[in-house]
Amino acid sequence: MTSIRPYSLFGLFSVGILLAACATDPILKNAREHFDSGQGVQALTILEKATKDAPGNLAYRNEYFRQRELLVAQWLSQAETLRLSGQFEPAEELYRRASIFDAQNPRARAGQAQIEADKRHRTLVENAEKLVKENKYHEAQIALRPVLVENPNQRDARRLQRLIDEKTLKPTVITPQLKTTSAKPILLELRDVTLRMVFDVISHASGVNFVFDKDVRTDQRTSLSVREATAEELIRLVLSTNQLEQKLVNETTILVFPNTPQKLREYQELMVKSFYLANADAKQTANMIRTLVKTRDIFIDEKLNMVVIKDTPNAIRLAERLIAAQDLAEPEVMLEVEVLEIGYSKLIELGLRFPDSIAWSLVGGGTPTTTTTAAGTATVITSSSGGTPGVLSLSEWINRNAGLVRLTVTNPLFLLSLKQQDGTTSVLANPRIRVKNKEKAKIHIGDRVPVITTTAAVAGGFVSESVNYLDIGLKLEVEPLIYLEDEVGIKMALEVSNIVKEIKSSTGTLTYQIGTRNASTVLRLKDGETQILAGLISDEDRRTANRLPGVGDLPVVGRLFSSTRDTIGKTEIVLLMTPRLVRTLVRPEARAVEFAAGTEASTGAPFSAGISVPAPPPAPVPQPSAPSAPVPTAPPASAPPSPTPPPASGMVPFGGVQQSAPQ
Repeated sequence: MTSIRPYSLFGLFSVGILLAACATDPILKNAREHFDSGQGVQALTILEKATKDAPGNLAYRNEYFRQRELLVAQWLSQAETLRLSGQFEPAEELYRRASIFDAQNPRARAGQAQIEADKRHRTLVENAEKLVKENKYHEAQIALRPVLVENPNQRDARRLQRLIDEKTLKPTVITPQLKTTSAKPILLELRDVTLRMVFDVISHASGVNFVFDKDVRTDQRTSLSVREATAEELIRLVLSTNQLEQKLVNETTILVFPNTPQKLREYQELMVKSFYLANADAKQTANMIRTLVKTRDIFIDEKLNMVVIKDTPNAIRLAERLIAAQDLAEPEVMLEVEVLEIGYSKLIELGLRFPDSIAWSLVGGGTPTTTTTAAGTATVITSSSGGTPGVLSLSEWINRNAGLVRLTVTNPLFLLSLKQQDGTTSVLANPRIRVKNKEKAKIHIGDRVPVITTTAAVAGGFVSESVNYLDIGLKLEVEPLIYLEDEVGIKMALEVSNIVKEIKSSTGTLTYQIGTRNASTVLRLKDGETQILAGLISDEDRRTANRLPGVGDLPVVGRLFSSTRDTIGKTEIVLLMTPRLVRTLVRPEARAVEFAAGTEASTGAPFSAGISVPAPPPAPVPQPSAPSAPVPTAPPASAPPSPTPPPASGMVPFGGVQQSAPQ
């Protein structure tokens, strides 16, 4: 058995007094009304003043601290959300308001300090972004360093640092750049010469050394006629026409090997790169790379939305450009919807209602019987017909009286109706919904009405009930399609429904009769353009009259013997829709969507496309008086001699007009 201490009883008694005071005190009631209506500052002001006026009132102090804790926690949560979204001014106002009522709150002081740091960080990030646009990556990295040290999770700073790393990071597979000794175009005409001789001529003109694989047939003969071609163009042409491939060893040396799958596996350098996709789907991106880049070694991580590729450097560069053109943020639109339901109703009941029917019938009244007792004589009426309407016994007919006749009126004898009702309704809904491109969005404003379904089993008499819910009210389904010209196509379906009446089945199950109005359309609007959808009108006009036959049809007097009921109801649904583009679809630049892809056999940009040579000087227009023709050799006997046009100034001729190999 437990015992209650005296001070525990005193505490319970004090709490009871405080609760009673809270229920009856007008100051506490007023403060709570302000707090419940969203006027928390006014409620705290009232309680603070009451606490100062009555320092010993514990009810005021407890209520003040309770409301203060709730409001401060709410303000701090809202301020944190606003600060993270970059809205510093309203966040700072909420932190300041929390500090006014709770000056020692650590979260409020830390939040104000964080806002100051966020403002400073934003300025540093903006300066670093300007430096990145000017290709000053080292200076931009120095500007970002204090931001990342103080706040490593700063989103904009991390994004900019990742961009700087991509620009300054050296490639894993270093591709040397071929350098030639001369940038002058070469005129070369060779006929039926060996491959080794062709490469010797190119080597003599460009200063590039060639090393051949053991399987390269250098004694294979070929013919070549090229005018005004650079050294790299000649190399690429000779290799492609003789099923050969190249590998750059250093700036002046090229390894030539047969273009076969086995040799490509031996000599081609491979690299691995991971692509973290921000917007594109990993599976779709992988399918695109398999189709266009012909990459076989590819891995997909759906959790991280990452694609890992293993291929040649040229194929990796091609995949980078394809992913950059595809990994774009999906456009979004904010749909501002205004739904207005305007209704008008009028009801008039006027007139005198008479009974619908009057019945006269005979009912058995029974036979009177006289009984003598000690107290006196009594008469009792017994009925052999049991009082059945329309049934009389012979004794009842012989002893008939006024009790056998009954007059029955179904309705009240007279009912005077004097009633008029006028009503207007205007229901406005203004939802806003943000939806991605080609995604469906649904809005439902109304009720979910339960519908009970009863299932009975034939064998065993088992009965079960299930509850389904029927959506009643306003339902709107939209699916936007955002175009490049800042236009939005919207596929829309609108349904407005209401319960007309309730219907009970023979088993007692309650069902509903639903009235609906539907509209569906597809429209295309500009950004900010408002479209009105109206005309969903429900018009009802009913007139009923109850008249006394004959007399009720008279022109003037008939109004005294009739009752009329006029019902007029009209409702219209008006829908206003305005799309606001939050993120539009930006068309990429031309250089980002069109670039070289190599050949079917060699995917990616040509290997020699990155050869660096000095720009050739502008060639002057040749003068006819001072031709600079190469030294011709004797043409074959079968071919007639033909004049050779003079080459452009600065052209390095090799082999003359044609050069035959020694027999």
